[in-house]
Amino acid sequence: MTNRWVFTPLTKEQEEQKENLAQELGISPILCQLLVQRGITTFDEAKRFFRPQLDDLHDPFLMNDMEKAVERLNVAMGRKEKILIYGDYDVDGITAVALVYKFLKQFYSNVDFYIPDRYTEGYGISYMGIDFAAENNFKLVIALDCGIKAVEKVAYAKEKGVEFVICDHHTPDDKLPEAVAVLDSKRVDSHYPDPNLSGCGVGFKFMQAFAINNGIKFESLTPLLDLLAVSIASDIVPINGENRILAFYGLKQLNSNPSLGLKSIIEVCGLTDREITISDIVFKIGPRLNASGRIQSAKEAVELLISKDLTFAKEKSDCINQYNQTRKDLDKNITDEAYSELEKEKDMGLADTKSIAIYNSSWHKGVIGIVASRLTEIYYKPTIVLTNSNGFATGSGRSVQGFDIYKAIESCRNLLENFGGHMYAVGLSMKEENVPEFKRRFEEYVAGNILPDQTEPQIDIDAIIDFKEITPKFFRLLKQFNPFGPENMKPVFVTKRVFDYGTSRVVGKEQEHLKLELIDSKSECIMNGIAFGQSEFNAHIKALNPVDICYTVEENTFNGNTSIQLMIKDIKPAQQ
Repeated sequence: MTNRWVFTPLTKEQEEQKENLAQELGISPILCQLLVQRGITTFDEAKRFFRPQLDDLHDPFLMNDMEKAVERLNVAMGRKEKILIYGDYDVDGITAVALVYKFLKQFYSNVDFYIPDRYTEGYGISYMGIDFAAENNFKLVIALDCGIKAVEKVAYAKEKGVEFVICDHHTPDDKLPEAVAVLDSKRVDSHYPDPNLSGCGVGFKFMQAFAINNGIKFESLTPLLDLLAVSIASDIVPINGENRILAFYGLKQLNSNPSLGLKSIIEVCGLTDREITISDIVFKIGPRLNASGRIQSAKEAVELLISKDLTFAKEKSDCINQYNQTRKDLDKNITDEAYSELEKEKDMGLADTKSIAIYNSSWHKGVIGIVASRLTEIYYKPTIVLTNSNGFATGSGRSVQGFDIYKAIESCRNLLENFGGHMYAVGLSMKEENVPEFKRRFEEYVAGNILPDQTEPQIDIDAIIDFKEITPKFFRLLKQFNPFGPENMKPVFVTKRVFDYGTSRVVGKEQEHLKLELIDSKSECIMNGIAFGQSEFNAHIKALNPVDICYTVEENTFNGNTSIQLMIKDIKPAQQ
C-alpha cells in the first residue's frame, strides 16, 4: 500500500515564531520549527517542554467533584469501612488499581481490589462485582478506568448500600451515574485544564488530592509514577501537557528504581541494563501485562504489580510472559482466518466498502482488539471485529488516522447493548441478530463521513532537511523532545535526491530489509540507514537512481560503538 507523505508548511506567523525562538534559544531553526509545530512558541514554553517540572502539575481540586471524592474517602477511613479498588482489565485499569491500592495501603489496611473477568463479566462495572462488594461488606468502591456510563449499575449498588467514586477518562453520555463523585476531565461541565489524562492518571490525581488534604508529602507519590508511565504509553493518550510531565518522571522512575513487579517484567522483556522508552512500554511491557487479562485473569497482573516478594514476582512474570506467547499465537491464527475471509469477499466483488465489520462466534474474545488493529493496518479501513461472548456479539474496533470510530458506532447505538471508547478505539456488544444490520449501518456511516484523505495511509512529515543538518548537537537536542507519543510523535524528516554511496545491500533472513549508505546530493554528507521490509527498492538504488527518503533519526549501538542512524520509513523514486 502506497503511503501519502503530508507536509504542512508553517504559516507566516509560525515562521516568525520559529525565527524568534532560534534567536532566543540559540539552536537549529529546524528544531525551532519542530517546537512551533507542537504549539511551543515562546522561550518559557520551550523551557517547560525541555525541562518538565512536577511543580507544574495542575491542582487536582480543579477537577469536578474532587472535594466530594476526598471527603468520602476520609469518611470511609474514619469509620474503618472496607474500601474496594475496582478497575478495568486492560493495562490502564491494571496500573490504576495497583497505583491506588499501593498508595492507600501505606495509610489504611482495610482495602482490597477487584478486576472483572473479561469473559464472564465483560467491560466495566459489573453486577457480579457489585454483588461481591455488597456480600463482603465493602461500603465504598473506587472505580478506575471505567464507570462513566454505569448509570443503572451505580443505582443498583446504591440499593445494596454500596457507594461509588468513579475515576474515568472515557467520553460520558448526557447522564452521569449518581455516584458520590464522578472524576472525569471529559465531562461536558469540566474546567480541568487537561482533558487527556489516562484512567490511571485520574486515579493519580485523586490520590494527589487526598495527599494534599491530609498533609502527606508529594514525595510519597513519586515511587508510583512508573505505573503511570506504563498507563500513559499503553493507553496511547496524548503525551503533552500534564501527561508529558507525568510520563517524563514516570520513565525516570522506571529506569532508575522500578517497583519489584515492573522490574521482573522488564527482565522477561530483555530490557535490563538499557534505557526504557515509551516505545518499549507500548511494544513489550504493555502487551505482557495485557496478556494476563486476555488469556487468564488480569488479577494476576495486579498481584504482580503490588508484590513485595521477589520469588513470587519472578514466578508471576514468567507466567505472564507465557500468556503473552499464547496471545501471540492466537492473534496470528485469528488474523490469518479473518484475512482469508475478507479476501474471499473481495474475490466475490465486495471490495468497495469503506469499512470492515467481521463476525465469527468461535474467535477468542481476548485478542479481537489486536486482530482489529492488524486488519486496520492491512486494509486501512475503520474495522470492527466481533465474536460471541455470553450469548452476545461482542467486539472491538480500531480506526484510521483522522476518522472518529466512536461517533460511527454511536450512530448505531439503538442496535447495541453496550459501547464505549474514544476516537480511535472502541468496544461494543449487541444481540447476534443485530449483526447484519449493524454492518450495514456502520458501513453507511463510514462511507458517508470518511474523507478521501482518510482512505489511504499517510506519513506526516515534520521537516524537509539535508543531511548536513544532522549534527551531534542536533541529535542531542532532538533526544530532549522525549518522551514521544501522540501529539508529540518522533519527528519524521524528508531528504530529497539521495544516492547509494556504494555499500548499500539487502539483509535479513529472507533478504527483505535494506542496509543503506546514502549520500545527499546537495551537501555531499553521508548517512547510514536501515529500511525494514523495503528490499524491493534495492535494484533501483544500486543503479544509482536518486530517491527521496522519509525517516526518523535514531541512535545505533553495535560492538560498543554508538552512531547516528536513519530509520527509513518510506522510499520513493525522486521526482525531477
